[in-house]
Amino acid sequence: MNHERSRELYDRALSVAPGGVNSSVRAIQPYPFFVEKGDGGHVIDADGNRYLDFVMGYGPLLLGHDLPEQVQSAIQQRAAEGPMYGAPTEVEVELAEFVARHVPSVEMVRFVNSGTEATVSAVRLARGYTGRDKIVIMQGSYHGAQESTLVEGEGCHTSPSSPGIPESFAEHTITVPFNDEEYVEGVFESHGDEIAAVLTEPILGNHGIVHPVEGYHETLRDLCDDYGSLLIFDEVITGFRVGGPQCAQGKFGIEPDVTTFGKIVGGGFPVGAIGGKSEIIEQFTPAGDVFQSGTFSGHPVTMAAGLETLRYAAENDVWEQVNDLGAQMREGLTDIVADRAPEYTVVGSDSIFKVIFTRDGASGENHCGSGCRQRESCPSYDACPKNGADVDRAETERWERLFWPAMKDQGVFLTPNQFESQFVSAAHTEDDIEEALEAYKEAL
Repeated sequence: MNHERSRELYDRALSVAPGGVNSSVRAIQPYPFFVEKGDGGHVIDADGNRYLDFVMGYGPLLLGHDLPEQVQSAIQQRAAEGPMYGAPTEVEVELAEFVARHVPSVEMVRFVNSGTEATVSAVRLARGYTGRDKIVIMQGSYHGAQESTLVEGEGCHTSPSSPGIPESFAEHTITVPFNDEEYVEGVFESHGDEIAAVLTEPILGNHGIVHPVEGYHETLRDLCDDYGSLLIFDEVITGFRVGGPQCAQGKFGIEPDVTTFGKIVGGGFPVGAIGGKSEIIEQFTPAGDVFQSGTFSGHPVTMAAGLETLRYAAENDVWEQVNDLGAQMREGLTDIVADRAPEYTVVGSDSIFKVIFTRDGASGENHCGSGCRQRESCPSYDACPKNGADVDRAETERWERLFWPAMKDQGVFLTPNQFESQFVSAAHTEDDIEEALEAYKEAL
């Protein structure tokens, strides 16, 4: 493949953008390819190279790059009517109504502009509602670029994971291993009266894709109820991707107190949202005292894109379609891994997938078939990653330095690190999946 134009663009970008990119996950060695346009389930770069796209904007593009006519028309109409107004519009009410109608725990919604802004606001809300300061998060989880969750360490012994964050922020954040019920129970026994909330992804989606073991979320729900803390589900990735219109909380049968959304709820445009019980969400200003505001919140173009995307998905069985393709991908990967790399682990659910380069898989005996489900009866149970630390021990360098370039050279675009999820869209076909599986077979 020729990448001369991308190299030229990267050279220019280095002079005006830190590291030549506007999000650190896009930094690829020796340089990223620059995308010219999307085409269904593909992207085409600045040099005319065409790739099967399983990054899908890191998750927002449930429908792929070619939007259905009703979605395109809604976006174009809103844009033509004026960029934005600084006043409410009907479409933001309609989107909030759709979310509240379908997501089990949501009665009221506040829209913001990114997943990070949603989780920042949710943490502030939890502290304001409970009058407490401490937040419990999962080790290896990611909740956006915010001071309260950019921490490292174990338990109460945490410190900021990035320069620029005062130590005092980390003092109020407690980390626990995902899927370790005994550990989180001990944390609540010691600090329960100080804990404002537990903030967790239903499935770790930014750290290799790790499913909860049976009973783990139920334990978190019970602990929050017993100690008067809030349970916050970060569904920025899983929202309207895992579990269809009910999201992951519907799939797992757990109702959090607060849910954060992003990605799909904006139909590919910048968005975030905080949803939950009215009693809690009404603590935001102007109804309550917890300050939250934003010039571009509820932007009419974003609201229209999100609403029509979700309507189209609901009316056209999109979730069934993409979930079938996701299962086809994971089942095919399971067979390939068993033959080519039995120490690796296939993970994912619904329309997300990943191969984690674990070092001690159980000889490909993945009886879950289409991705690890943390079933104790599975012969691979002990080898499957249970938390972020398990994923950290995988061969992350092999993914980045050898596997990702090998897939790119075969025309398949994956996230450039071991941790981020891969996504199937409604624009992909069964032939696309088979083509990708052949590439996996060759690269592995």
